[in-house]
Amino acid sequence: MSDAYARPNHDDQPTVPDFAPPPVAADGTALAGTAGTAPAASEPGDEGRHWSRDLRFMLVVLAAIVALFLAFALLIAFSPTGAAISALAIIAAPIATMVAAYYGISLALRQVRDARDAAEAAETRARAAETSARESDAWAAQMESGLRVAVAKLRAAGVDTRDVERAAGTPDEFF
Repeated sequence: MSDAYARPNHDDQPTVPDFAPPPVAADGTALAGTAGTAPAASEPGDEGRHWSRDLRFMLVVLAAIVALFLAFALLIAFSPTGAAISALAIIAAPIATMVAAYYGISLALRQVRDARDAAEAAETRARAAETSARESDAWAAQMESGLRVAVAKLRAAGVDTRDVERAAGTPDEFF
């Protein structure tokens, strides 16, 4: 498991690297608010969810610390005997377990959300690549058609087309 999820990160990095082109729609405009672009500062609730998640975890940890502090205070106030120390261990173990379980669950949920965001970004990049490939195929077909027309016109005019065919890099049986 990587260290990326070891502690809360206030500078959430986008799942798409900076050097990747932003995803584009079919009409050529950039898609706003996708996982590949940095979130806009004006998006409502984005910052609130981040603080809500961190505050929730801090409240759980704070409540556990307060409960353990009260348990230690009661232990000191009512004489630290072997039975009192055992009772404190009985109280402290479930509290520590609950905090660890809450952290583990929130970590797993964050990993799932990050994986979902990465999958959405990958799907967006795949769509953009598919669109680009279709456009490249259409361009290549137009170039091939233009080359065939040019060679046909040259042959009709009685001009040798060997230089054109070599420059195009086409096989001998292409035309």
